Amino acid sequence: MTTQDIATLPRPETSRGRFSVSRFMSRYGIVIVFAALFIVLSVLSPAFATPRNLFNILAQTAPVGIIACGAALVIISGGFDLSVGAIFAAGGVVSALAAASLDPVLAILAGTLVGSLLGLVNGLIISGFGINSFIATLATGFIFRGIATIVTGGFLISAANSQFRWFGNGRVFTVPIPVYLFAFVALITGLLLAKSRFGRYLYASGGNAEAARLSGIRVELVRLAAFGISGTAAGFAGVISAARVSTGQADAGTGVELTVIAAVVVGGISIMGGEGAIWRAVLGVLLIAMIGNGFNLLNIDPFYQSIAQGVIIVIAVAVDSRTGGYFRRAWQAFRLRRAARSASA
Repeated sequence: MTTQDIATLPRPETSRGRFSVSRFMSRYGIVIVFAALFIVLSVLSPAFATPRNLFNILAQTAPVGIIACGAALVIISGGFDLSVGAIFAAGGVVSALAAASLDPVLAILAGTLVGSLLGLVNGLIISGFGINSFIATLATGFIFRGIATIVTGGFLISAANSQFRWFGNGRVFTVPIPVYLFAFVALITGLLLAKSRFGRYLYASGGNAEAARLSGIRVELVRLAAFGISGTAAGFAGVISAARVSTGQADAGTGVELTVIAAVVVGGISIMGGEGAIWRAVLGVLLIAMIGNGFNLLNIDPFYQSIAQGVIIVIAVAVDSRTGGYFRRAWQAFRLRRAARSASA
Protein backbone atom coordinates (compact mmCIF):
# COMPACT_ATOMS: atom_id res chain seq x y z
CA MET A 1 0.00 0.00 0.00
CA THR A 2 1.36 3.42 -0.95
CA THR A 3 0.76 6.84 0.52
CA GLN A 4 -1.48 7.56 -2.44
CA ASP A 5 -3.65 4.64 -1.37
CA ILE A 6 -3.83 6.12 2.11
CA ALA A 7 -5.00 9.38 0.59
CA THR A 8 -8.04 7.62 -0.90
CA LEU A 9 -9.28 6.26 2.44
CA PRO A 10 -12.34 8.05 3.86
CA ARG A 11 -11.77 10.33 6.80
CA PRO A 12 -13.59 9.46 10.03
CA GLU A 13 -15.63 12.67 9.76
CA THR A 14 -16.82 11.92 6.23
CA SER A 15 -17.22 8.13 6.16
CA ARG A 16 -20.68 7.00 5.14
CA GLY A 17 -22.83 4.11 6.22
CA ARG A 18 -26.26 3.15 7.52
CA PHE A 19 -27.81 5.81 9.74
CA SER A 20 -27.79 5.11 13.45
CA VAL A 21 -28.56 7.25 16.47
CA SER A 22 -25.22 6.43 18.09
CA ARG A 23 -23.27 7.49 14.99
CA PHE A 24 -25.33 10.65 14.63
CA MET A 25 -24.81 11.61 18.28
CA SER A 26 -21.11 10.83 18.04
CA ARG A 27 -20.73 13.19 15.10
CA TYR A 28 -23.18 15.96 15.91
CA GLY A 29 -23.90 15.68 19.63
CA ILE A 30 -21.64 18.66 20.33
CA VAL A 31 -23.71 20.79 17.93
CA ILE A 32 -26.94 19.81 19.69
CA VAL A 33 -25.51 20.50 23.15
CA PHE A 34 -24.03 23.81 21.99
CA ALA A 35 -27.34 24.97 20.47
CA ALA A 36 -29.34 23.83 23.51
CA LEU A 37 -27.03 25.63 25.95
CA PHE A 38 -27.11 28.79 23.82
CA ILE A 39 -30.93 28.80 23.85
CA VAL A 40 -31.15 28.10 27.59
CA LEU A 41 -28.71 30.88 28.49
CA SER A 42 -30.48 33.30 26.13
CA VAL A 43 -33.76 32.62 27.92
CA LEU A 44 -32.33 32.76 31.45
CA SER A 45 -30.24 35.88 30.85
CA PRO A 46 -31.35 38.53 28.31
CA ALA A 47 -27.81 39.98 28.38
CA PHE A 48 -26.27 36.75 27.12
CA ALA A 49 -27.31 36.92 23.44
CA THR A 50 -26.47 40.58 22.97
CA PRO A 51 -23.81 41.34 20.33
CA ARG A 52 -21.63 43.02 22.95
CA ASN A 53 -21.56 39.95 25.19
CA LEU A 54 -21.08 37.49 22.33
CA PHE A 55 -18.16 39.46 20.90
CA ASN A 56 -16.64 39.67 24.38
CA ILE A 57 -16.88 35.88 24.70
CA LEU A 58 -15.20 35.40 21.33
CA ALA A 59 -12.46 37.94 22.05
CA GLN A 60 -11.66 36.49 25.47
CA THR A 61 -11.73 32.94 24.11
CA ALA A 62 -9.65 33.66 20.99
CA PRO A 63 -6.20 32.83 22.47
CA VAL A 64 -7.43 29.51 23.92
CA GLY A 65 -9.26 28.74 20.68
CA ILE A 66 -6.15 29.38 18.61
CA ILE A 67 -4.12 27.07 20.84
CA ALA A 68 -6.85 24.43 20.59
CA CYS A 69 -6.68 24.48 16.78
CA GLY A 70 -2.99 23.59 16.89
CA ALA A 71 -3.35 21.12 19.75
CA ALA A 72 -6.14 19.32 17.86
CA LEU A 73 -3.69 18.44 15.09
CA VAL A 74 -1.30 16.92 17.63
CA ILE A 75 -4.05 14.86 19.28
CA ILE A 76 -5.38 13.63 15.95
CA SER A 77 -1.84 12.54 15.03
CA GLY A 78 -1.69 10.46 18.21
CA GLY A 79 0.16 12.79 20.58
CA PHE A 80 -0.33 15.25 23.42
CA ASP A 81 1.14 18.70 23.95
CA LEU A 82 1.19 19.77 27.59
CA SER A 83 3.71 22.53 26.95
CA VAL A 84 1.33 24.90 25.13
CA GLY A 85 0.80 26.98 28.28
CA ALA A 86 4.53 27.55 28.67
CA ILE A 87 4.94 28.30 24.95
CA PHE A 88 2.04 30.73 25.26
CA ALA A 89 3.90 32.54 28.03
CA ALA A 90 7.22 32.50 26.14
CA GLY A 91 5.64 33.94 23.01
CA GLY A 92 4.03 36.74 25.02
CA VAL A 93 7.27 37.57 26.84
CA VAL A 94 9.35 37.72 23.66
CA SER A 95 6.77 39.83 21.82
CA ALA A 96 6.50 42.25 24.77
CA LEU A 97 10.29 42.62 24.93
CA ALA A 98 10.46 43.21 21.18
CA ALA A 99 7.54 45.65 21.15
CA ALA A 100 9.37 47.90 23.60
CA SER A 101 12.14 48.62 21.09
CA LEU A 102 11.15 47.23 17.68
CA ASP A 103 8.41 47.63 15.13
CA PRO A 104 5.15 46.00 16.35
CA VAL A 105 5.02 43.73 13.31
CA LEU A 106 8.49 42.41 14.14
CA ALA A 107 7.38 41.90 17.75
CA ILE A 108 4.41 39.82 16.59
CA LEU A 109 6.61 37.76 14.28
CA ALA A 110 9.24 37.28 17.00
CA GLY A 111 6.74 35.88 19.52
CA THR A 112 5.16 33.60 16.93
CA LEU A 113 8.55 32.37 15.69
CA VAL A 114 9.61 31.50 19.25
CA GLY A 115 6.47 29.40 19.54
CA SER A 116 7.31 27.61 16.28
CA LEU A 117 10.86 26.85 17.43
CA LEU A 118 9.73 25.53 20.81
CA GLY A 119 7.09 23.37 19.12
CA LEU A 120 9.74 21.91 16.81
CA VAL A 121 11.94 21.23 19.84
CA ASN A 122 9.09 19.18 21.27
CA GLY A 123 8.73 17.26 18.03
CA LEU A 124 12.45 16.59 17.75
CA ILE A 125 12.67 15.30 21.32
CA ILE A 126 9.66 13.02 20.88
CA SER A 127 10.65 11.74 17.44
CA GLY A 128 14.39 11.58 18.04
CA PHE A 129 14.37 9.91 21.45
CA GLY A 130 11.10 8.03 21.22
CA ILE A 131 9.78 9.60 24.44
CA ASN A 132 6.06 9.51 25.11
CA SER A 133 4.63 12.89 24.10
CA PHE A 134 2.70 13.26 27.36
CA ILE A 135 5.87 12.95 29.45
CA ALA A 136 8.10 14.85 27.01
CA THR A 137 5.89 17.91 26.74
CA LEU A 138 5.21 17.90 30.48
CA ALA A 139 8.99 18.17 30.99
CA THR A 140 9.58 20.73 28.25
CA GLY A 141 6.73 22.81 29.63
CA PHE A 142 8.67 23.19 32.89
CA ILE A 143 11.82 24.02 30.94
CA PHE A 144 10.20 26.61 28.67
CA ARG A 145 8.44 28.37 31.52
CA GLY A 146 11.65 28.33 33.56
CA ILE A 147 13.52 29.98 30.70
CA ALA A 148 10.78 32.62 30.40
CA THR A 149 11.07 33.30 34.13
CA ILE A 150 14.85 33.73 33.86
CA VAL A 151 14.45 36.11 30.91
CA THR A 152 11.94 38.29 32.77
CA GLY A 153 13.62 37.96 36.15
CA GLY A 154 10.19 37.21 37.55
CA PHE A 155 8.93 40.69 36.67
CA LEU A 156 6.24 41.87 34.27
CA ILE A 157 7.49 43.08 30.88
CA SER A 158 5.67 46.25 29.86
CA ALA A 159 4.94 46.81 26.17
CA ALA A 160 3.70 50.40 26.10
CA ASN A 161 3.22 50.53 22.34
CA SER A 162 -0.13 51.71 21.04
CA GLN A 163 0.19 49.85 17.74
CA PHE A 164 1.10 46.62 19.50
CA ARG A 165 -1.79 47.09 21.91
CA TRP A 166 -4.17 47.58 18.97
CA PHE A 167 -3.33 44.04 17.82
CA GLY A 168 -5.05 42.70 20.93
CA ASN A 169 -7.69 45.39 21.52
CA GLY A 170 -8.52 46.97 18.19
CA ARG A 171 -11.78 46.56 16.30
CA VAL A 172 -12.73 46.44 12.65
CA PHE A 173 -16.44 46.99 11.91
CA THR A 174 -17.09 46.67 15.68
CA VAL A 175 -15.59 43.15 15.71
CA PRO A 176 -12.49 42.70 17.94
CA ILE A 177 -9.25 41.90 16.11
CA PRO A 178 -8.68 38.67 18.12
CA VAL A 179 -11.97 37.31 16.75
CA TYR A 180 -10.73 37.74 13.17
CA LEU A 181 -7.43 36.09 14.10
CA PHE A 182 -9.20 33.16 15.75
CA ALA A 183 -11.39 32.68 12.66
CA PHE A 184 -8.35 32.87 10.38
CA VAL A 185 -6.38 30.24 12.33
CA ALA A 186 -9.42 27.95 12.53
CA LEU A 187 -9.98 28.28 8.77
CA ILE A 188 -6.34 27.57 7.86
CA THR A 189 -5.94 24.58 10.19
CA GLY A 190 -9.37 23.28 9.20
CA LEU A 191 -8.51 23.35 5.49
CA LEU A 192 -5.09 21.83 6.20
CA LEU A 193 -6.69 18.93 8.03
CA ALA A 194 -9.68 18.38 5.75
CA LYS A 195 -8.32 19.14 2.28
CA SER A 196 -4.61 18.35 2.23
CA ARG A 197 -2.59 15.16 1.98
CA PHE A 198 -0.84 16.18 5.19
CA GLY A 199 -4.24 16.05 6.91
CA ARG A 200 -4.77 12.48 5.72
CA TYR A 201 -1.34 11.57 6.98
CA LEU A 202 -2.27 12.99 10.38
CA TYR A 203 -5.36 10.78 10.51
CA ALA A 204 -3.39 7.73 9.40
CA SER A 205 -0.58 8.36 11.91
CA GLY A 206 -3.04 8.72 14.76
CA GLY A 207 -5.26 5.84 13.69
CA ASN A 208 -2.47 3.27 13.47
CA ALA A 209 1.12 4.47 13.41
CA GLU A 210 2.66 1.11 12.53
CA ALA A 211 0.36 0.53 9.57
CA ALA A 212 1.04 4.08 8.40
CA ARG A 213 4.79 3.41 8.50
CA LEU A 214 4.35 0.22 6.51
CA SER A 215 2.47 2.20 3.87
CA GLY A 216 5.37 4.63 3.50
CA ILE A 217 4.23 7.52 5.68
CA ARG A 218 7.01 9.13 7.71
CA VAL A 219 5.03 9.21 10.93
CA GLU A 220 7.77 10.92 12.95
CA LEU A 221 8.02 13.72 10.40
CA VAL A 222 4.25 14.15 10.33
CA ARG A 223 4.11 14.42 14.11
CA LEU A 224 7.09 16.79 14.11
CA ALA A 225 5.14 19.09 11.80
CA ALA A 226 2.05 18.79 14.02
CA PHE A 227 4.02 19.84 17.10
CA GLY A 228 5.56 22.71 15.11
CA ILE A 229 2.09 23.96 14.16
CA SER A 230 0.88 23.55 17.75
CA GLY A 231 3.83 25.61 19.02
CA THR A 232 3.21 28.27 16.39
CA ALA A 233 -0.43 28.55 17.43
CA ALA A 234 0.48 28.77 21.14
CA GLY A 235 3.14 31.41 20.51
CA PHE A 236 0.76 33.45 18.36
CA ALA A 237 -1.93 33.23 21.04
CA GLY A 238 0.63 34.44 23.58
CA VAL A 239 1.35 37.45 21.40
CA ILE A 240 -2.37 38.32 21.23
CA SER A 241 -2.72 38.01 24.99
CA ALA A 242 0.38 40.14 25.64
CA ALA A 243 -0.89 42.80 23.22
CA ARG A 244 -4.26 42.84 24.91
CA VAL A 245 -2.84 43.71 28.34
CA SER A 246 0.35 45.38 27.04
CA THR A 247 2.33 43.05 29.28
CA GLY A 248 4.38 39.88 28.97
CA GLN A 249 4.67 37.60 31.98
CA ALA A 250 6.31 34.24 32.56
CA ASP A 251 3.40 32.79 34.53
CA ALA A 252 0.80 33.61 31.87
CA GLY A 253 -1.20 30.67 30.57
CA THR A 254 -0.73 28.51 33.65
CA GLY A 255 -3.21 25.64 33.33
CA VAL A 256 -4.34 26.64 29.83
CA GLU A 257 -3.13 23.28 28.47
CA LEU A 258 -5.77 21.52 30.58
CA THR A 259 -8.48 23.88 29.35
CA VAL A 260 -7.41 23.23 25.76
CA ILE A 261 -7.44 19.45 26.15
CA ALA A 262 -10.83 19.65 27.86
CA ALA A 263 -12.22 21.75 25.00
CA VAL A 264 -10.84 19.40 22.36
CA VAL A 265 -12.27 16.34 24.11
CA VAL A 266 -15.63 18.00 24.72
CA GLY A 267 -15.73 18.91 21.04
CA GLY A 268 -15.56 15.22 20.14
CA ILE A 269 -11.95 14.79 19.03
CA SER A 270 -10.86 11.35 20.20
CA ILE A 271 -7.98 11.33 22.68
CA MET A 272 -6.94 8.02 21.11
CA GLY A 273 -6.01 9.84 17.88
CA GLY A 274 -6.97 9.34 14.27
CA GLU A 275 -10.36 11.05 14.50
CA GLY A 276 -11.68 14.59 14.74
CA ALA A 277 -12.01 17.96 13.03
CA ILE A 278 -11.09 21.56 13.75
CA TRP A 279 -14.69 22.71 13.91
CA ARG A 280 -15.12 20.32 16.82
CA ALA A 281 -12.26 21.95 18.73
CA VAL A 282 -13.77 25.39 18.05
CA LEU A 283 -17.20 24.35 19.33
CA GLY A 284 -15.61 22.72 22.38
CA VAL A 285 -13.78 25.94 23.25
CA LEU A 286 -16.90 28.04 22.78
CA LEU A 287 -19.02 25.61 24.79
CA ILE A 288 -16.71 25.85 27.80
CA ALA A 289 -16.55 29.64 27.39
CA MET A 290 -20.36 29.84 27.30
CA ILE A 291 -20.59 27.87 30.53
CA GLY A 292 -18.26 30.30 32.28
CA ASN A 293 -20.00 33.36 30.87
CA GLY A 294 -23.44 32.00 31.69
CA PHE A 295 -22.47 31.22 35.28
CA ASN A 296 -21.16 34.76 35.67
CA LEU A 297 -24.30 36.36 34.22
CA LEU A 298 -26.52 34.21 36.44
CA ASN A 299 -24.37 34.93 39.52
CA ILE A 300 -23.78 31.25 40.21
CA ASP A 301 -20.88 30.28 42.47
CA PRO A 302 -17.73 29.70 40.34
CA PHE A 303 -17.09 26.43 42.20
CA TYR A 304 -20.13 24.95 40.51
CA GLN A 305 -18.67 25.98 37.16
CA SER A 306 -15.70 23.66 37.72
CA ILE A 307 -18.06 20.84 38.66
CA ALA A 308 -20.15 21.40 35.54
CA GLN A 309 -17.08 21.42 33.28
CA GLY A 310 -15.78 18.22 34.88
CA VAL A 311 -19.12 16.46 34.39
CA ILE A 312 -19.26 17.54 30.75
CA ILE A 313 -15.73 16.22 30.10
CA VAL A 314 -16.57 12.84 31.67
CA ILE A 315 -19.73 12.59 29.59
CA ALA A 316 -17.83 13.54 26.41
CA VAL A 317 -15.20 10.84 26.96
CA ALA A 318 -17.91 8.28 27.80
CA VAL A 319 -19.82 9.12 24.62
CA ASP A 320 -16.65 8.72 22.56
CA SER A 321 -16.11 5.27 24.07
CA ARG A 322 -19.71 4.10 23.80
CA THR A 323 -20.78 5.36 20.38
CA GLY A 324 -18.44 3.44 18.16
CA GLY A 325 -15.33 5.64 18.04
CA TYR A 326 -13.13 2.73 19.06
CA PHE A 327 -14.65 0.39 16.50
CA ARG A 328 -14.29 2.87 13.64
CA ARG A 329 -10.60 3.32 14.47
CA ALA A 330 -10.12 -0.43 14.76
CA TRP A 331 -11.77 -1.00 11.38
CA GLN A 332 -9.58 1.64 9.72
CA ALA A 333 -6.47 0.09 11.28
CA PHE A 334 -7.52 -3.35 10.03
CA ARG A 335 -7.91 -2.03 6.47
CA LEU A 336 -4.48 -0.43 6.60
CA ARG A 337 -2.80 -3.60 7.86
CA ARG A 338 -4.57 -5.77 5.31
CA ALA A 339 -3.61 -3.48 2.43
CA ALA A 340 0.00 -3.32 3.66
CA ARG A 341 0.22 -7.14 3.74
CA SER A 342 -1.25 -7.35 0.24
CA ALA A 343 1.30 -4.84 -1.06
CA SER A 344 4.22 -6.77 0.42
CA ALA A 345 3.02 -10.16 -0.85
